[in-house]
Formats: sequence, structure tokens, C-alpha cells
Amino acid sequence: MDVVVGIDVSKDRLDAHVLSSGESFAVANDDEGLDGLAARLLSLKAEIVALEATGGYERLAVAALSAAGLAVIVINPAQVRSYANALGKRAKTDPIDAQVIAAFVAATKPEIRPLPDEKNQALGALLSRRRQIIAMIAAEESRMRMALAKEAQKSIRRLLGALRRELDSLDADLDDHIRKSPVWRVREALLTSVPGVGRVTARTLLAEMPELGSLDRRQVASLAGLAPWTRQSGKWKGKSFIGGGRATVRSVLFMATLVACRHNPALKAFRDRLVASGKSKIVATVAAMRKLLTILNAMIRDQKAWQND
Repeated sequence: MDVVVGIDVSKDRLDAHVLSSGESFAVANDDEGLDGLAARLLSLKAEIVALEATGGYERLAVAALSAAGLAVIVINPAQVRSYANALGKRAKTDPIDAQVIAAFVAATKPEIRPLPDEKNQALGALLSRRRQIIAMIAAEESRMRMALAKEAQKSIRRLLGALRRELDSLDADLDDHIRKSPVWRVREALLTSVPGVGRVTARTLLAEMPELGSLDRRQVASLAGLAPWTRQSGKWKGKSFIGGGRATVRSVLFMATLVACRHNPALKAFRDRLVASGKSKIVATVAAMRKLLTILNAMIRDQKAWQND
């Protein structure tokens, strides 16, 4: 039996459970604790170490355990909770959560993919911060439209100015990151050669989907949460839905597809054919997102830029 270890992550502590032996223990979520945890898991010959995504508290553990040579996987906490509910495990403590994580991985056997390296993580962090700044700018612009007092308007204008300067600074940092990597420069040029795909979309794909170009069309669609899943029982058949996967990738692809369906003749014709055949506009757009991602995946794989027919 594989030695599967589940780890429940909190700000200050890591609770671990070894599924094969039933052993449970906890360490501090700091450098010293992680050094001890890595050594212990290596001595146990752990084959899979699984942690939940916890909004950032897991990053130090993921980096330390991966650097130690352990196979680390980060899983969706909603999936683990659904699995626990299916088992009737309603109690929730850190040791129980670690046990459920290990059991979930052993039962579902998720594919272990290479985790983003330090450069990808840094690029992803910059892109995440850029999204936050844009959201703050949009919020302040909304407040400006509602503000009546001149003093309030003046304050909002000052803050908007500072936020836009910060956005320019982040864009400069992103440019610097891309320039430092010959591979990223080539890939960004390939991706942005497609009408509708801008630098933000290209850079998000570089940071959030480093597997691009190494997967087939079904795998890449599933990874982005664009593979439709069916709902059917007996003679009843419900509507198909998409979901899961990497939401950030799906979000930028949605915006890129909207632009591409106006300026990219091939994608526009594809979407228009689906609408003409009776598909709803949103279904046709999702199909176009999937097609766009498939095209981008093939371009990276074949190292060929977009060519208009």
C-alpha cells in the first residue's frame, strides 16, 4: 500500500496523518517544524503528501516538502469536505481533517502534476496583485460616480492616481520577469500572436498553467475547468456544466474569447455556427473558450505562431 500522508494546514500548525499506519502528529508551521516534518516523511518513505489549499498558509510547506524531494499535491478543500460528508464524517478537527485528506487522496488517486517553480509562483503573485489593484480602481471609480462632496471627490482622485501608478509599476515588474526568461518571451510572443489574446491572458497562462503544450486537448480543457460534465440518470438527462479546474485561467480565457469572437475570424465563425445551430450564446462562448485554449496548447506544443487563413 502506498504511504499517503494528509496534512491539515493552519497559520501556526501542520497536522499530519499517515494513512497506512494510522499515525498522527503535529509540527509548527515554520522553518524548523518543516525541516523536522520533511525528515520524518522521508524516513517513512511517503509516496504522496497532500495538503489543502488554504489561501496561502500552505505555500511554505509545499515549497519545503517539494524541495526535500517529496511528491506533493495541493487539493481543493471543497472536494475533501464533500468526500467527508459522503463518508458521514461530520466532526471537524485538525487531526480528523488530516485523516480525511489522506483518505480522499488514496480513494481518488488524483494525478500528481509538477508544482509551479519559484519563477512561476512569483509571476502568479504579481498577476494576483495586479487583479487586486484593478478591482480597487474599479471600486474607487464607482465611488467617484456616487460622491457628491468635492472633498470626497478630491480624496478619491488622489487614491485613484496612486493606484494607477502602482498598476504601472506592477506592469513594469511583469515586463521585467518576462524579459529575464527566454522561454517565457518566446511563449508570450506565440500566445499573443492570436487575435484576442493580450499580454495579461498570456502571462496568466504562463504562471497558472505551466503544463500548456504538454497535454492533449481533453487534459488541458479539464485542467482549466472547461470540460463539460454530464448529469444523467436513466432516461432523464440534464444540462451539462463546466466547473472546477483553475478558475483564474477560466476567467481570463472568458474575456479573451469575448474579444477574439469579435476580432478573430476563425473563432467568430466557430461561435456563430454554434449559435446558428440553436446553441445558446453562453454555451457557444464556452465552446469557443475551449477551442481557443486547445489552439493555444497546440501552438505552444508545436512552437508555431498564429497564422490567418
